Amino acid sequence: MPQLRIALAQVNTTVGDIDGNTALTVEWTRKAAEAGAHVVVFPEMSQTGYPVEDLTLRRTFAEASRRSVTELARRLDEAGCGEVLAYVGYLDHDEVGPRDAAAALYRGEVVARQFKHHLPNYGVFDEHRYFKPGTELEVLRLHGVDIGMVICEDIWQDGGPISALGKAGVDLVVAPNASPYERSKDEQRLPLIARRAAEAGAPLVYTNQIGGQDDLVFDGDSLVVGADGTLLARAPQFVEHLLVLDLDLPVASAAASGSFDGLEVHRRVLTDSPLPAYEPLTPTISEPLSDEAEVWSALVVGLRDYVHKNGFSTVTFGFSGGIDSAVCAALAADALGGDNVYGVSMPSKYSSSHSRDDASDLAERIGAHYRVEPIGDMVDVYVNQLQLTGLAEENIQARVRGMLLMALSNLDGHLVLATGNKTELAVGYSTIYGDAVGAFAPIKDLFKTHVWQLARWRNEEAAKRGETPPIPENSITKPPSAELRPDQKDSDSLPDYELLDDVLDDYVENDRGYVDLIEAGFDPETIDRVVRMVDRAEYKRRQYPPGTKITFKAFGRDRRLPMTNGWRERKS
Repeated sequence: MPQLRIALAQVNTTVGDIDGNTALTVEWTRKAAEAGAHVVVFPEMSQTGYPVEDLTLRRTFAEASRRSVTELARRLDEAGCGEVLAYVGYLDHDEVGPRDAAAALYRGEVVARQFKHHLPNYGVFDEHRYFKPGTELEVLRLHGVDIGMVICEDIWQDGGPISALGKAGVDLVVAPNASPYERSKDEQRLPLIARRAAEAGAPLVYTNQIGGQDDLVFDGDSLVVGADGTLLARAPQFVEHLLVLDLDLPVASAAASGSFDGLEVHRRVLTDSPLPAYEPLTPTISEPLSDEAEVWSALVVGLRDYVHKNGFSTVTFGFSGGIDSAVCAALAADALGGDNVYGVSMPSKYSSSHSRDDASDLAERIGAHYRVEPIGDMVDVYVNQLQLTGLAEENIQARVRGMLLMALSNLDGHLVLATGNKTELAVGYSTIYGDAVGAFAPIKDLFKTHVWQLARWRNEEAAKRGETPPIPENSITKPPSAELRPDQKDSDSLPDYELLDDVLDDYVENDRGYVDLIEAGFDPETIDRVVRMVDRAEYKRRQYPPGTKITFKAFGRDRRLPMTNGWRERKS
């Protein structure tokens, strides 16, 4: 049986940085060559990064992308990697329009180009806006093995390229992917790939990118599955990695080009003779992360890449002593290092002494910079001049803090983080131009109960490693409060968070209506109250900074309701 050594280059590309991504491809192809690989597979649109959104519509960008592939083939050959068949993703543009494309590079040439067939148009995807579908499949014979290719969504949808390759006959299928992370996605991914391998009648090589891109994050988790559905190799999550394994493959049977399921299959022979037998490598199967570790890693990578890819190295935000700012601080320290975190305590006359102590303790635990900037005098200027009372007085405290943070950002060049969670955003429990200021919101897609869960998990992990838990215990256990008026508690204006998050999960995540919520056992008064708060706060969410998506339905990318909206859920 012919052998072939396959490398999956699970890399972190940057959208728009074609030169940087090209250099990354050369670097990782060289690593693949040094590992003895005959084939290396990069993620979807690895030359341009993914998703490129409206950059797709710029002809200059598409032309630069296409040129880069030809240049990359030459550079790989000059780097001594010409004998490695490299599959790379890029943006193409032909007489039909823009294309989500992949190219095969070998011996200094582009030996094949193929366009994505299935274009997703759900959730975070909007590819019908950007791309035209491909209708041709390129099968390459390398060392006696026929290799077919599909691109990302082509394995997530029934029919099309996988079915056509199965009928046409191939020995191996490679699948460049850019599949965004969300919780528990691996429960779908592995069974799906196993089914597609069986459908193709050949092992399937699934390479996924890692890294953050605005509010999306990619977890890698690249896989190789045998034709019988057996998991053969798996890469770790949330790290760049070269997964290398050897495959024993059947001798290529005689097969012809032709039309299958409406797709034209073309074949090209690169090298026909099988390789001499060699000693195979022991395959690596990395264990998936636990749910808490997976989510924490996603938030760390999403934050780190947003900061670094946008040219920043340091962040600043309010250290209030509460659970949200504490979790954001721990995430920032893990992502950037504590020395790159600049915490600011901004006490008002309503701030408790324990909150100030907890904020100081937090900074010491994570090794962050810390300063205290009282806001009382600044708030008094507004309160006294405008005679502010009630909600207006409460909100001006948050807005003064927001202005203070932005001033320090301008002064020192730090990127400001917003520390709000998904529960607060859902019910409008945030102040525009106050605690909503910032360039990025690390826990924007975490419900409040999940924030507490992750805080406890992160502290437990630190204790297991003999490290100082990063989050003060008091920040976890004390009743949450915005501390904008005397003795204020979140429970004064919100239902219990366990109940609130339960309702929000049904209403926001699952789009359930009033009758569904009643049938789920929720109290009608609670439903009315929560639904009213959610519906009225859409304009606030539209103005909130981006934050890493980790749930099925994140605000912004996934849930997009009109701000001006007369519809209200009713009892019947």
